Amino acid sequence: MSEIVYFEDVQVGDRNEFGPLTISREEIVAFASEFDPQPFHLSDEAAAGTHFGSLASSGWHTTALSMKMMVAEWQRNPGIQAASLGAMGVDELRWLQPVRPGDTLRGVSEVIEVKASRSRPEMGIVKTHITLFNQRDEPVLSMKPIAMFRTRPA
Repeated sequence: MSEIVYFEDVQVGDRNEFGPLTISREEIVAFASEFDPQPFHLSDEAAAGTHFGSLASSGWHTTALSMKMMVAEWQRNPGIQAASLGAMGVDELRWLQPVRPGDTLRGVSEVIEVKASRSRPEMGIVKTHITLFNQRDEPVLSMKPIAMFRTRPA
């Protein structure tokens, strides 16, 4: 196992890349069918009469795919996952471009704030800015997750 990346090891400006992941028509429709069954997420025909023009992934699906890619990267570098204590939420979630069948997504995460917890000395708070890009390097998602990291044992 790689060395654990504790809260004290994280600095503003640290960057991490994750992905790539290609999304299929079947995945888009399956997610939408269960979690966001709006017509423009279910068929090209229904989407044709909207601003999408053709099938587009649910923004919630795109957000879930970002988590899937990040966790896959953490599993390749278990030191990060070992220090993770989950998240407190997400600020400024934006879906910037539709994600289409066949798009290949990749992400970049940059630490924008680190703060020691006043009430829980065993953890610190790490805020990152995450951007997902498609294969044309167009940003498709932007968000600022607020995560909790384990502090180094005394």
